[in-house]
Amino acid sequence: MPAGRTDHSPPAAIVDIDGTLVDSNYQHALAWFRALGRFGVTHEVWRLHRLIGMGGDHVVEEVAGAEVESRLGDEIRAAEQEAFAEMIEEVTALPRATELLRALAEGGRRVVLATSAQQWQVDHYLDLLDARDIVHGWTTADDVEASKPDPDLVQAAIATAGEGPAVMVGDSTWDCISAGRAGIPTVALLTGGFSREELTEAGASAVYDSLDALIDGLAETPLGAPANGQGAEARTIRRPAS
Repeated sequence: MPAGRTDHSPPAAIVDIDGTLVDSNYQHALAWFRALGRFGVTHEVWRLHRLIGMGGDHVVEEVAGAEVESRLGDEIRAAEQEAFAEMIEEVTALPRATELLRALAEGGRRVVLATSAQQWQVDHYLDLLDARDIVHGWTTADDVEASKPDPDLVQAAIATAGEGPAVMVGDSTWDCISAGRAGIPTVALLTGGFSREELTEAGASAVYDSLDALIDGLAETPLGAPANGQGAEARTIRRPAS
C-alpha cells in the first residue's frame, strides 16, 4: 500500500459489514425485538428490520421515544447485545463476500470497514471473512460518539483510509444517508432486505442485486474511477488542517 493518498489515488472503499458482507440483519431485528420486549416495549419485527443499519445509540429513541431512551436506553442496548450474541454463530458470510473485499483491494484501493456494530462482533466477522490481511482497517460504534445515520462513523473510516476519494459500500438506507452526510457516494446492495427504491431515494448512486453482480460491475461504479480521475465520480473529502 502507498504511504499516502491523493486525489489521483483509486478511491478508498468504505464498507459496511452487517447485511453487506454477512447475512445478519434479520438476527439483529429479532435481537432488538427480544431486548425491547424485556422492558415492555413491543414493536413489530418487520418495522425493526427497517432500522437495521442505524446505530444502537439511535434505535431505542426511534422506537420508543426520548423518555424510554433516557430511562432505559443503555439497558435495552445491553440486552440486544446479549440476545444477538446467542445468535451470532448462526450468521454466515454472504456468498463471495471475501472475494468482494479482495476485488476492492486490488489496484491499491484501501478497504476500511465501517460498522455500527461493537468491536466483539467485528472481531468475529473478521475471522469469519478471513479479512484481517485484506482490509486496511476498520471503525466501529466504539470509536465514535454517534453512529449511523450520523456521518461520524464514515468520517472516521475516511480518516483511517487517508485523505483522498472514497466511496461507501452498504446495504441499508442508513448507510446511504450517513455517507451522504459525510460527502461521499454510496454503492448499495439488496442483500440486507431494503428495496432498490428505498436505497435510491436515500441517495445510492448504484444498486446491485448481489455481491456477484457488484464484483462483475465494479468498473462501472464510482469505485471504478481510475487513478487519473476520469472514471465514475468519487468525491474527495478534505479535512481541516489541525
